[in-house]
This record gives sequence, structure tokens and C-alpha cells, in this order.
Amino acid sequence: MSEPLLFETHSHTPLCKHAVGWPSEYAAVAESRGLRGLLVTCHNPMPDGFSAGVRMSPDAFDEYVDLVAQTREEWEGRVDVRLGLEADYFAGFESWLERQLKSAEFHYVLGSVHPQIDEFRERYWEDDATEVQRTYFRLLADAAETGLFDCLAHPDLIKNMTADDWQPARIMDDIRRSLDRIAATGMAMELNTSGVNKLIAEMNPFPEMLVEMSARQIPVCIGSDAHDPGRVADRFGEALRLLASCGFSDVSVFLDRQRQDIAIEAAAASLAEHHILRI
Repeated sequence: MSEPLLFETHSHTPLCKHAVGWPSEYAAVAESRGLRGLLVTCHNPMPDGFSAGVRMSPDAFDEYVDLVAQTREEWEGRVDVRLGLEADYFAGFESWLERQLKSAEFHYVLGSVHPQIDEFRERYWEDDATEVQRTYFRLLADAAETGLFDCLAHPDLIKNMTADDWQPARIMDDIRRSLDRIAATGMAMELNTSGVNKLIAEMNPFPEMLVEMSARQIPVCIGSDAHDPGRVADRFGEALRLLASCGFSDVSVFLDRQRQDIAIEAAAASLAEHHILRI
């Protein structure tokens, strides 16, 4: 049997206050599902109580780094466990993030815009949901242009906060402009499989946006956004098929903050060989 190829690139820990299961439990599922490795990407600490209920506290940061290091040592030779972070982009906190990302040896940094948090709603929300959607996609491009991140997480998340007014054809020109800006930075974007469990039951981003990303040669990483161990590698086979149908030939992973590309055909064969293409 050949060596596994894929990583779970998006997973959490209880330190963020809304996930269950410790990294070792996630690693065990990764091994059972034929993955090469696990990138732990818990929600980053932010200052002054910023959305404090859904992220690790600043005083838990060292514990987090040590926890992932211990898990990496425990699983050495079986599952390649790496330290990552899901870091919020919110204008005004760039210097905080820059210092934070220099404080540990991260292998992968996901940049996120979370429109559901109170801080986003207080600064950006308005009665016209379409304008909120336009703002969200503009902020994604702003995040990419900081150069702080490797990949942009769940990059159409706004659709689940504005589901009653979600008509993507109405804002495709805005999305294209944002993708032009993101493509110019060389940053990757995520195909987040957890979207199938949300109000609009499809992966993030939606297929038409994936086609536009492919046309601009924006690299894509697959992550399940696992908040419990059972979701590790959830629907990865389906995600590979979706990417291929949208024009992609490779899927990417970041190690040492350097992008590595894996042919979708080889990735799918790896999953099939380990009997989890159905996932």
C-alpha cells in the first residue's frame, strides 16, 4: 500500500470553547481514514475580549502550542501533526496578528472573516443584506493583501448569515473583483466541507465561485473544519470530485508555511486505496 497523501488542514481543540476532543483523538481518526497528517488550527486569541466566547484566551496560547507539540511527538511516525492557527482578520488588529504569528513556529495560518461575531455586526452590518455580502467579499481581499495568512477559510461564509437574501448571481461581479485581488497575492483559498451541515447546505465556497477561482489559478486547500474528531476528513472524496469538476487539477497543503501541491488524481487514488473515498 502506498503512503497517504492528504492532511486534515482545519481542526480545532476545546481551548476555543466550542469544540470537543483533543488533538490526539483527531490524529487517531486521521490515521484510521488514511490521511498523512493533521494540521491543528484552533481559533487565535484576540485582545480586549474580542469574541472571547469562541476562541482560546491569550493566557491559553502557550498551552495550545505545547499541546500540539506533545501530540506531534506522540504520533510521530504514524500521523504528521503540525501546529497551525485560524486567525481572524479584522481591520485594526494587524499588528497584534503579526506579533502573534511570529511567537511560534506555525506550519499553516488560515485567515478568517467571521460575519457572525458581534464585532463584525457592530462595524459592518446594515439593513441591506446584499451590501453586507459585498462588504464581506471586499474584506476577504483585504485579508489576503495583508500577507499574514496562507489561505482564506470558508470564503463564502456570509451566505449562511444572509441566507434569505443569498442570490450570488447578483454579486458575482463583486466576487470576481475580490478574487482578482486575492489571485494577485498568490494566497490560497479553502474548500471547507463543513458547509454541507449549515443553513445553505453546500461546501464553502459555492461551485460557481470555485470555477472563478480555478480560472484565476488560485490554489485550494481542503479542510473539514472539524470541531469533533468524527468529522476529520469529512467528505474529502466528494470535495476532490467537486474541485475536478470546477477545473482544478491539484489540491494544496501548507507545511512550514510553504505550499505543496498534490495532484487531485493521486489524492483521490490515495483515499480509494485506504477505502475512504466515500468520505
